Amino acid sequence: MRVVSLASGSGGNAYCVEAQDAVLLVDCGICCRELVKRMTAAALDPERIVAAVFTHDHIDHVKGLPVFHKHFPQAELFANLMTAEAIASVMKMDETDFIPFENGQDFEVGPFGIRAFSIPHDVPDPVGYVVTADGTTYFHATDVGTPLDSVGVNLALADIATLESNHDPVMLYQSARPESLKQRIRGPRGHLSNQDAADLVRRFGSPKLRRLNLAHLSRECNVPHLAERTMRETLDAIGRPDVELRILGQDEVVV
Repeated sequence: MRVVSLASGSGGNAYCVEAQDAVLLVDCGICCRELVKRMTAAALDPERIVAAVFTHDHIDHVKGLPVFHKHFPQAELFANLMTAEAIASVMKMDETDFIPFENGQDFEVGPFGIRAFSIPHDVPDPVGYVVTADGTTYFHATDVGTPLDSVGVNLALADIATLESNHDPVMLYQSARPESLKQRIRGPRGHLSNQDAADLVRRFGSPKLRRLNLAHLSRECNVPHLAERTMRETLDAIGRPDVELRILGQDEVVV
């Protein structure tokens, strides 16, 4: 299994999981032209995308979807019912473009076994994913308001994980953002801070975990070295300095 971040942040999110000459797309929050360009840079063929799964309906996770669906109709679109309805409404699509699933339901597409789990965020029925292929388990959770145990038990399954590490609380407090936005971000259905992400890993990171991607970093309220230092200190404290730690960015492909 290979996991590639094409874009990660409030400007757009798109991630690929590759196994057995097939690709699973997780969210499509960048324009189709840029998606193809970045996939090509990562030696991924868009024609090999067998499916796309969606975490929620915010525009930074779906804005490239209508054009993508037009150009790559072979890729089946999966979302739970409330998310499919919300995306269809926001993006002027048809709900029948999506194959619905229930959270907690296992389903298969190509070589991928997929299960969605509920996460706390301020949209209808948002999810993270556990994806298995080639004997490897991948955990994906961005836009997570609270480091719940129910999220952590899925993290505990992972060999490879992508986890939100959105903001530094001091930088958020000192930022020029409106107070209402600050409250939303740090609220129970907002985004994980660096320390929140580290707390999840401290409690649920398993001996299986070999690579950890920190995702959805705020450009205004975080900096990569703070997110990396907070997580690295936690990994060292739990005796896991061997975990490969990657910081995902908005504008660069991370393989």
